[in-house]
Amino acid sequence: MSIIEVKNISKRFNDKLVLDNISYEVKEGEIFGFIGPNGAGKSTLINIMTSLLTPDSGTIEICGYDILREPIKAKECMGYVPQELALMEELNAYDNLEFFGALYGLKGKLLKERIAEALKVTGLEETKKQKVKKFSGGMKRRLNIAVSILHHPKVLILDEPTVGVDPQSRNHIFSFIKNICRDWGTTVIYTSHYMEEIEELCKRVFIIDLGKEVSYGDREEIKASVFSNNKVIIETQEISGETIMKLKDLEGIDKVSDKDNVLTLTIDSKFKLASVLSLLEKETVNIKKISYEEAKLEDVFLSLTGKTLRD
Repeated sequence: MSIIEVKNISKRFNDKLVLDNISYEVKEGEIFGFIGPNGAGKSTLINIMTSLLTPDSGTIEICGYDILREPIKAKECMGYVPQELALMEELNAYDNLEFFGALYGLKGKLLKERIAEALKVTGLEETKKQKVKKFSGGMKRRLNIAVSILHHPKVLILDEPTVGVDPQSRNHIFSFIKNICRDWGTTVIYTSHYMEEIEELCKRVFIIDLGKEVSYGDREEIKASVFSNNKVIIETQEISGETIMKLKDLEGIDKVSDKDNVLTLTIDSKFKLASVLSLLEKETVNIKKISYEEAKLEDVFLSLTGKTLRD
């Protein structure tokens, strides 16, 4: 079941088209990755989803509510963690949560319970009475996340949540995301320009560049549909150029590179390791180590756009 439906969203700023007919769906309870380089249009789309911006065309439904026609009801279903921190630094963590919880309409015993819960799941229980201005960047980010979940949203939008955070906070954030999806059934929209984060968290992804869809769907299916770019790494004691040329002629090998007697074979679905081993044995090549490296989303992005994600 889809909890978010984005259909044909376009947006211009003056003469610049920043979103070009974007469409996708997000399933209930999943962690959905929305990825692209800085300036790709990710934050603009998030701002439209949260009704901070109005699209030039297209529609968005969240929890069954049209974000343009019923923005209040749609936003009641959402929690939002923006890139820029939204906290009162002169107050402590508990008082921040108490203030924002009241804005959600929480009060009394329920508010106290939700504050305690949010502090626990974000790992901030021991620092709840410390002023936010003394927090590290990672702790502030976790507190911002705690604020966003006080009302138990069905959909949680995280816009670049690990920018500027320390490794410990990053791990806290990852554990938190996985836990609320599993335990609360929360749907998470996770935007990032770090492909390795999406690889760890998200099964389905939408890749955007220059305001346009690059690819959309199951992460592994995207990688398979674009190209088979898996690699086999073979460390040898010594290998001749003639043997390398013979390897290039084997079925299932698209490319062979050699550096300091370490072979990198770029392979496709027809690759057979037995054929490689048989050839190397015939050529009396001593093998020291064999390893396998799967294609990454970064490879897909490079293949489709001709540039790396951080270009």
